[in-house]
Amino acid sequence: MKNKNTTRKNGMVTVDYFERKLDDKRRLTTPTELRAEFSSGVVVTRGFQKYLHLYPKSVWDEEVEPLLKGNILDEQTADLNVQFRMGKAESVIDDKQGRITLEQHLLSYAGIERDVVAVRVGKYWRLMAK
Repeated sequence: MKNKNTTRKNGMVTVDYFERKLDDKRRLTTPTELRAEFSSGVVVTRGFQKYLHLYPKSVWDEEVEPLLKGNILDEQTADLNVQFRMGKAESVIDDKQGRITLEQHLLSYAGIERDVVAVRVGKYWRLMAK
């Protein structure tokens, strides 16, 4: 595995950072230690700047979605909905090799061509061009 930062917490290995090359089908291979984290599926959205957010589907459903429902007349809530829903893609992780397919329009938004840097940001991941 290329450039992986792992730490041990309560006897379990956690990954906070990794680098990968996308394959020819725009698939990102996740470290083995992360595959259970994405077992509910994945949601990929535009980030606040020119990067992507990668959420486990369970985190999206339980934490992000309720915040996006806010007051329908609140401009900040509306702006967040536009930011995160424009181009939002949901998929499942490939059980055999732990791959996630990333949509081309999201990769273009983030300026990602082939090399990806992934950094944990609490309960989600930031995906950036290397």
